[in-house]
Formats: sequence, C-alpha cells, structure tokens
Amino acid sequence: MVNPVHLQTLLEVVRQGSFAAAAQQLGYTASAVSQQMAALERETGVQLFVRSAKSVTPTEAAVVMTRHATKVLTDIDALKAATARAAEAAGRGLRLGIFPSLATYVLPSVLRNERWRHLGLDLHVSIAEPGDTIRGLRTGGELDVVLVYQVGQSGLAWPHTMERQWIGDDPFCVVLPASWGIADGAQVTARQLGGMPWIVHHPGTSDATVIDRLFASCGLEPRVVGYCDDFNASLGLASSGLGATLVPELALQTRPDGVVVVDVPEIRLARNIFALRPGGSTDTQTGLFLDLVSETLKSIQARSPGAGRR
Repeated sequence: MVNPVHLQTLLEVVRQGSFAAAAQQLGYTASAVSQQMAALERETGVQLFVRSAKSVTPTEAAVVMTRHATKVLTDIDALKAATARAAEAAGRGLRLGIFPSLATYVLPSVLRNERWRHLGLDLHVSIAEPGDTIRGLRTGGELDVVLVYQVGQSGLAWPHTMERQWIGDDPFCVVLPASWGIADGAQVTARQLGGMPWIVHHPGTSDATVIDRLFASCGLEPRVVGYCDDFNASLGLASSGLGATLVPELALQTRPDGVVVVDVPEIRLARNIFALRPGGSTDTQTGLFLDLVSETLKSIQARSPGAGRR
C-alpha cells in the first residue's frame, strides 16, 4: 500500500525540483527524502526520477503520479475533516430534563425530524415534573437544559443565574362527558357548569391553587367527585361520565371517545412552557434543538382537537 506521506513528499520534490529543496521545505533531511522516494518507487514498481550528481529529473510516470497524488491527498484531508466533525458531534451530549406530557406528545416528533439528526447531539433524557428537573439542573449539574411549565406565577423557583427561553403555551381545555348532551365545541358559561361534578387537582398543589382562584373569580363552584393529577386518567374518568375536568391541550392528543371539549370564555388559562439552562451558555446545537421543540409544539397544537376553543 502506498504511504500518503510519500505522496506528499513526491509532490514537494516535483514542485521544488530537488531532494534538498523539498527536504528544506518539509523539515526532513535530503537523505530522508531520497529514502522516501526510493521506497515509493519500490511500492509502485516504476522509476519516478532520473538521478544525477547534482539534480533529479521527474519521469513521465512521476508527472502522472503527482496528478493522482493531489486528488488522493485532497480526499484524505476531506475524510479526516469529516471524521473529526463526526467525532466532535458524537461527543456532544445533551442531558435533557422534560415533563411527561411534552415528552409524550412533542419529543418523539422532534426526534423523528430530519433537522434533529443533523444536529448530531447525543441525547440523554430525564422525565419528571418541573420541580424535580430543576433540582437536577441546579444540583451537581446532572442536566444541561430542562423543559418545564408554570401555571400562573406560583409554584416554581430557579436560580437567577439561569437563562430562560420561552417555548410556547399549552392552553387548558374544559372537557365534559359526552353523556351530558352538550355539543362538542359549544360555548357555555362558567355558571352553567357550577354545581356540576368535577375531577380536579389534589388540593395544595401549585396548579390547583391557580385553578381554584380562577374558578372562584368566575363564580364556578365545582362539586368535586375526584382528585387526580394525571391528565390521561382524568380524561378516562370524564369519558365514563364521572365529571368534568380541566386538562392541557397537549393531553387531548390521546382524547378518548365519550368526551366533548367546550369553550368557556371566563376560563382562559395556560401552562407557560420554557427552557432553563445555565446563564452564558452559547451552545448553538442546543439552541437549535430548543427552536425545533418550539416549532414542533406549535405544529401539534395547530392540529389539536382543542384548537380554536382557547
């Protein structure tokens, strides 16, 4: 096999016109250049130079070989650069904290997107509620970025040094059992739903506090028949006729039969979704990933069963 180093030396000898000049240019001794050219002649089986006491003259074979050597060395350089880029990308990990509904309904679409593949990130995912993932971001640096939500202005706290990037909003939708006879998409008032059976968040959680205040402000006094913090379970119970519930639009991606989504003008509430990462971070790939998450969320929402009832 031809040694690429010998090809590089060949090009320099032809360019400089002598072993000595090529040696000076390459940082070798003239003897080393001569030995490399002799080895190249043995490897190829052709005479490359006519040697005299004072000079060397390239043969026709040497001229032909230099043309091929230029292309081979260019290809080798390109291969080395591509390999270096691939190795760098493979070594760039992204340790992501994300809450369950975003992981369930948005992240898979992101990972199927061709743009994600071009980012070259090595993803490691931790799925948990925002309070837990923020702790992972803050304590020991187990996470690089977290995707969290906040309802209203309460419930979450993070270090002031963190950089915050808005991803999108996830509006809440009022879901009723279809057995109540109210048409899907109908507009009803909060007072019409007062006294009706409801499935709500457990008391004391930050979401429950915000929702309770909203209900009180619009005169809605629910008759609580169930406490549940799992939106899929709440939807399943509503489909069975147990009661009404309030769920984020993302949860309606797996909307069961037996429920309707209605518009209640007094109830306008959303989960604000944003990313947190250490301040001063300039990682371009992570920024592009977050942009892709935001775009994917908006695309999914445009097709959502709850779209238009916000």
